[in-house]
Amino acid sequence: MQSTTATGEWTTFDWWPPVGWWPEAARDLLVPGPAGSATFVLPPTASSVHAARAFTTGVLTGWGLAELIENMELVVSELATNALRHGLCLDDPRRERAVHMSLVRRGPLVTSAFTDPGASVPVLRYPGPLDTGGLGLHIVESISLRWGWSALAPHGKIVWAVLS
Repeated sequence: MQSTTATGEWTTFDWWPPVGWWPEAARDLLVPGPAGSATFVLPPTASSVHAARAFTTGVLTGWGLAELIENMELVVSELATNALRHGLCLDDPRRERAVHMSLVRRGPLVTSAFTDPGASVPVLRYPGPLDTGGLGLHIVESISLRWGWSALAPHGKIVWAVLS
């Protein structure tokens, strides 16, 4: 059973996609069809991004949505990397040290959602021509129908992207 705070907000520690969950900012995209969800916990290790991609491939294959695998693997790689790099609070022993990843299917649409305990907000950066990084969210934006984030209580966030 999922728990919420007194104000009804999900917390970083207990957020798993409740039945029927969909990002509020993408509700207008919904169409009827099969629904399902699968969740995976990514520990703070170097192999977690690879594991997230493998998990994604298995879930989408099981759902009969193999045509989404290539693009979803790119999105998952970027969101997982950001969550692990910017969302974990490894210097604070009181904070959770894992990232939760969920894939949520609603008809032909699949949302990839990542929760992390960090306070940093995902922002599209505009790196210089010689910068070696900073394009991850541009990749997510170009591949997804919509992406966004929401704060979780008492700290943390969920970052999501919808593909079809």
